[in-house]
Amino acid sequence: QVQLVESGGGLVQAGGSLRLSCAASGRMLYNYVLGWFRQAPGKEREIVAAINWSGSDTVYADSVKGRFTISRDNTKNTVFLQMNDLKPDDTATHYCAGGRLRATSLLAPAYNYWGQGTQVTVSS
Repeated sequence: QVQLVESGGGLVQAGGSLRLSCAASGRMLYNYVLGWFRQAPGKEREIVAAINWSGSDTVYADSVKGRFTISRDNTKNTVFLQMNDLKPDDTATHYCAGGRLRATSLLAPAYNYWGQGTQVTVSS
């Protein structure tokens, strides 16, 4: 069974930065698409970014393009999300996800495994 554990969330002022990490255990995910999603209270879960197995293909939500960067280290079975220039609208629980996919996907149902989430709060 695959387990995904996120870390790195916290409280930051607008304009600040955070780096989220997600470590996988139970199976090597080097051939999985990995993604970050987020969900704010009262809103649906939405894609933030996703990356294919080699790192050669990445996709981002329009709202985070130019501010966030997704990366992965397959030797450590870990995916990262560097978040810069954070805004109050980025406040949400951020989830890591892994999927046995041929290509990156923006759709949450496409992913097989999910972490418990880490809270990101951006104050104005």
